[in-house]
Amino acid sequence: MNTVSNNLIADSEVTASLYWVALSQISGIGSQTYCQLLRSFGSPKAIFSASLSQLKGVVSEKIATEIRQGFNAADHAETAHWLTQEHNYIVTLADSAYPQALLEISDPPPFLYAKGNIALLNQVSIAVVGSRNASVQGEKNASAFAQALCESGLCIVSGLALGIDGAAHRGALNAVGPYNGATIAVVGTGLDIVYPAKHRTLAHEIVQKGLVISEFPLGTPSKPQNFPKRNRIISGLSLGCLVVEANLQSGSQITARMAAEQGREVFAIPGSIHSPMAKGCHQLIKQGAKLVDSISDILNELKLTHGAPNYDFTSHGQPADLYKDPANITEEEQQAYKTKMRLMQLMGYEPISLETIVALSRLTVNEVSSMLMILELEGSVASLAGGKYQIITSI
Repeated sequence: MNTVSNNLIADSEVTASLYWVALSQISGIGSQTYCQLLRSFGSPKAIFSASLSQLKGVVSEKIATEIRQGFNAADHAETAHWLTQEHNYIVTLADSAYPQALLEISDPPPFLYAKGNIALLNQVSIAVVGSRNASVQGEKNASAFAQALCESGLCIVSGLALGIDGAAHRGALNAVGPYNGATIAVVGTGLDIVYPAKHRTLAHEIVQKGLVISEFPLGTPSKPQNFPKRNRIISGLSLGCLVVEANLQSGSQITARMAAEQGREVFAIPGSIHSPMAKGCHQLIKQGAKLVDSISDILNELKLTHGAPNYDFTSHGQPADLYKDPANITEEEQQAYKTKMRLMQLMGYEPISLETIVALSRLTVNEVSSMLMILELEGSVASLAGGKYQIITSI
């Protein structure tokens, strides 16, 4: 090992953190066994100093023997180097920065790798989760709710996944006021890996204002079994869990179930009875989750009504140009205005095919296609799979 690495592991604070890491990497020690050892010996350093007979009184002989092989800081030089970089931390159960909310769950992680603003770990938080294959409207709802909740003083916790998670983080990053950027991304990989890769820029933006955390060691790749495990942290950090869109078999359902088991509130946004992405939310509502269509539903339930912006999430506003006074526009603009209004009224808020719009409007395919393209560019309509279109409501 080179001199730089020797200097790194000589730092007392870094070395203290490495004891926590080393203990977690012993085969057979999960979060519950780890906490049991801490209760018996007080600290990882003391655990490594305990005798074989003392250790065997708490754990199996196999685990005790492996612990007795000792601690070698040189084995963790990569983590030591990571810890010397700006805004990188290991937050342990012994630290005041450790999230107090996680102490309420049955299996809190003994420590967390953290990158960013660790003060957010103890800010009042709400989880916002949902489908990776979200609809355009679902992502818009997630972003708008997250922004409004963040502006009301809540930290937004999610999982950095595609779809609803990413939209929720972006909503918090767009929040106006003192809580701008208050968001925590709980990931299922090591913090030196960004998954999905498409969210690399988003992850960097979160680190600048918010926080990214993981219980998994550096270098841990994306593994399917890690994501359900990290969901208990998403829900555990939060007062409640808002599910925006979810199918019946989804990770969001797991997070909602964990939230309920942890005594957290569960909220769900309803959707179309024809949408697979709404079925998970509808099932949660049937099981007792609170139906949500406005920010006040959440703030009132959580008894957090202080200074909440008056957002109306049920309004179905249309683009501003549709409300121009027809008397002040040309005849051609008047006709385009009338056609757009007619198409919007015919479409409603359910997905609808081009053929159906043509049949209902009695316009030509070219006329309808042209107008749909304009509406899509304006952000009023989204094109969906299967050649269907849907109005995007304004929030």
